[in-house]
Amino acid sequence: MKTTFANFIKHNTIGTLFLASLLPFFHGDVGAEGLSFPNREVPARVIPVPTDVSPQLQKNIALPLDPLMFIEPKTIAEWRDIVAKGEGVVTESLMASANKLFSVDVKSEVIAGVKTHLVTPKALPEKNKNKLLVYVHGGGYILNGGEGSVPEAMAMAYYGQIKVISIDYRMLPDHPFPAGLDDVIAVYQEILKNNKPSNIGMFGTSAGSGLTAAAMLKLRELNIPQPAVVGLGTPFIDITKTGDSYYTNQDIDNFLVTYDGLLKSIAKLYAGTHDMKDPLISPIYGDFTKGFPPTILTSGTRDLFLSNTVRMHQKLRAAGVEAYLQVFEGCSHAFYLQVLDSSESKQAYQEMVKFFDKYLEKP
Repeated sequence: MKTTFANFIKHNTIGTLFLASLLPFFHGDVGAEGLSFPNREVPARVIPVPTDVSPQLQKNIALPLDPLMFIEPKTIAEWRDIVAKGEGVVTESLMASANKLFSVDVKSEVIAGVKTHLVTPKALPEKNKNKLLVYVHGGGYILNGGEGSVPEAMAMAYYGQIKVISIDYRMLPDHPFPAGLDDVIAVYQEILKNNKPSNIGMFGTSAGSGLTAAAMLKLRELNIPQPAVVGLGTPFIDITKTGDSYYTNQDIDNFLVTYDGLLKSIAKLYAGTHDMKDPLISPIYGDFTKGFPPTILTSGTRDLFLSNTVRMHQKLRAAGVEAYLQVFEGCSHAFYLQVLDSSESKQAYQEMVKFFDKYLEKP
């Protein structure tokens, strides 16, 4: 007979008495064996800024919790106010930093009826002439449109010395699922007309990672060749509150802060009448055994989406997909984009570049 905790309790008098003595304290969720396990209550404590990370990152870690993440908009006017608040100073600051750090050319163009931005390094190596990266920006399906979709594309174009197309897809509050996904698929299909899939990589951060992973599942469904390699940065691949770090990193991640605020509101608005666990909305629930490109995943120890990232890595590995996970000390959500001038950001992008270069077709 298989020995399990439940069988041990059932057939062991001492074990039964021991369990009975603990029952008054078991007030948590029901586990797979039908037992109720206790939730853990953690006392208040002080969490210091790590001393073994870069000064730029230390400054970022010390920032207060983002008050925007506690808001739960109810009307279209309130949603538009969120967009205005989120895209003001943040976009300007990121663009100023990216322009200072990365010498690249940016050209806006429309592909398949979708606004995009082509980012090209000043010097394009011969080995990368035919290679192309497709970038899907983050921002919770509501922020970082327009100019805000460019800074991370600039970083990858610069570090990888490779062309990057950033997709400025339709977003909330006017365009819930599947509008953004449809835009990503449309642009990718148009790109395929002049580029081999073996020369294309796709990457994204946060909601952009969710769309990137969903696009892989949709392309497979449509029998369209997937790109050669994928990058998922701190991915929003489960819009339900599932995963340990949604709880353990609440109020630790100073960028996302908590699920129970703006994130939950975004999840409901984005899914609309669809099931939140639809794999094209929360790709973690997809079947990866039927084909998924080699994938690099990036997160940090303070990231609210750390569990999303780890769970996705585990599912990909279990399905036999080549997957590489990098987790950075002390880092909250999308740290590598927030602090572009930090050594951690440079390392994160350089690791992505190496991984992409490994799987993109050699000339």
